[in-house]
Amino acid sequence: MIETKTLRGLTTVSFWTDDLEAAKKWYSELLGIQPYFEVPGGYAEFRLGDYQHELGLINSRYAPKGSATNPGGAIVYWHVDDVTATFEKLLSMGAKEYEAINERGEGFITASVVDPFGNILGIMYNSHYLEMLASIRKV
Repeated sequence: MIETKTLRGLTTVSFWTDDLEAAKKWYSELLGIQPYFEVPGGYAEFRLGDYQHELGLINSRYAPKGSATNPGGAIVYWHVDDVTATFEKLLSMGAKEYEAINERGEGFITASVVDPFGNILGIMYNSHYLEMLASIRKV
């Protein structure tokens, strides 16, 4: 029997934008890749990282009624190898500091920014992530 689990893993993080073309260009520059999937004028999606997680950019006109228009709510943290360098790169590209670099304990460092389109982008050095990645690669 296959065991069913709740919240099995991150699949897609969606960011809203009033300017899809500008957001697509900004994230392409940040990530060093182009979207792998697009719906003209509506959606662009990148696959990135060790597990090819998806970052979707969605035209704000498709946001659910009552969606927040200011940064807030949950923050998704993407693992990065160098929080300081990534944070500085984001700021140099026009992102605004949301939360400064913060050491959360041995092996855990976080920071977050608001991208030029109003979305919170969290970055994190996470030793647990690296341990899990190493254990999977040994199999």
